[in-house]
Amino acid sequence: MTKSDNEKTKSVLQSATDHFKDKISGKLYKLRVDEWKCDIHYKATASMRTESKIMSLTQDGKTAEALVESIILKSFDENGDRIFLESDRATLLNEADPKVLIRVATTLNNVSDTSLGEVEKNS
Repeated sequence: MTKSDNEKTKSVLQSATDHFKDKISGKLYKLRVDEWKCDIHYKATASMRTESKIMSLTQDGKTAEALVESIILKSFDENGDRIFLESDRATLLNEADPKVLIRVATTLNNVSDTSLGEVEKNS
């Protein structure tokens, strides 16, 4: 790799990380969940690490666990702090209304500009 190629790579990499930082630190959206008497705030995107946890569960056929994982990792209060703990997983899976969980997870997972199907189609 030449010095010029290395500079191009650094430039593109810097642009990619700057873009992600802008998205991840940007506006919090709000979802009202009347059944839970709360607002859940969420971001327009999540890290690849977060998404990979959810995708892994989905690929393993653990759809319910993937939905709950989405809620745990992507739900914030108005200050941007997570509202669920890892230890809340079993309670959500066993003691919360599945229809509400599905609605919340669907909202949290469908915020991105590009759907997973479009990403996979273009890879």
